[in-house]
Amino acid sequence: MPLIDNAVYVDGRRTENPGSLDETFEILRERSGMAWIGLYRPDAIELRSLAAEFDLHHLAVDDALAGHQRSKLERYGETLFVVLRPARYLDAEESVEFGELHVFIGPGFVVTIRHAESPNLKVVRRRMESNPDLLALGPQAVLYAILDEVVDEYGPVVAGLENDIDEIEDQLFGGDPAVSRRIFALLREVIEFQRAASPLGDMLSALLKGSEKYGVDLELQRALRDVHDHVIKITERAVAFRVLLQNALTVHATVVTQGQNDEMRRLSESSLAQTEQTKKISSWAAILFAPALIGTIYGMNFDHMPELHWPLGYPLAVAAMLVSGGALYGVFKAKRWL
Repeated sequence: MPLIDNAVYVDGRRTENPGSLDETFEILRERSGMAWIGLYRPDAIELRSLAAEFDLHHLAVDDALAGHQRSKLERYGETLFVVLRPARYLDAEESVEFGELHVFIGPGFVVTIRHAESPNLKVVRRRMESNPDLLALGPQAVLYAILDEVVDEYGPVVAGLENDIDEIEDQLFGGDPAVSRRIFALLREVIEFQRAASPLGDMLSALLKGSEKYGVDLELQRALRDVHDHVIKITERAVAFRVLLQNALTVHATVVTQGQNDEMRRLSESSLAQTEQTKKISSWAAILFAPALIGTIYGMNFDHMPELHWPLGYPLAVAAMLVSGGALYGVFKAKRWL
């Protein structure tokens, strides 16, 4: 059911609970008061009906129908169109869920259109109904209460993001290979949170600048300034989170590069050690090969080998073995293979 809550207020008190939009329109025509209409993902017919009754600008209505709007505040004559991006932190998933809220504020009416579960506008309505003096200030007071609730719901989001960043710092130096993916995911959430919260500062400044022109109550102006101060603190935290995560990415890249360099150095040292062993083995094999070659030739015992009957053959063969082995040893030693 798109129509979540629908009421008419007179002097800050709930006097009627219309069952349909048409009934609400009839009551407003018969008596003075303020209608507060809460909708959840309404269809085009309902929005067109509201637009015709309250003279809503077609561009604002088109934005409300299309959804996926950035946070903004636009004025069309006496009507304000406000888009807010509420957020809530999901502990189970350790992630931030973003919603979208459209608010139309005009003489004698407030229309809220939610596209997600957040914010909890029932809390806002109960709070305002428990304070008739504040609610009697009209649609501007309702807008203040909605803005205040959205900003208050940013508080747990900031705390959750801060906790996630602390965990990332532990992972970063703990050698967790999945930390880069988590940093990117968290950075994306922080950027989206920054985009949702940052425009609120300019929106509240614009509301405060136009307070005197549109006759906003002095106490309500002070309340809006308080919300503005909270927004500034939240946006500053979001900027700090973004810088921390960008630095974390840089540190992670440095750690990964250092690890790769250490691995390459270890492999290089291992390869160098293997090369040295190969040189030694090859050198001794060559040294032993020369005597073995001479001995093999003299061991063939052919009948027609003149050296077999030569008295100097044996000592010369032994001398040749020693000289060739010694020469090769000297060569390899000079080349530092041994």
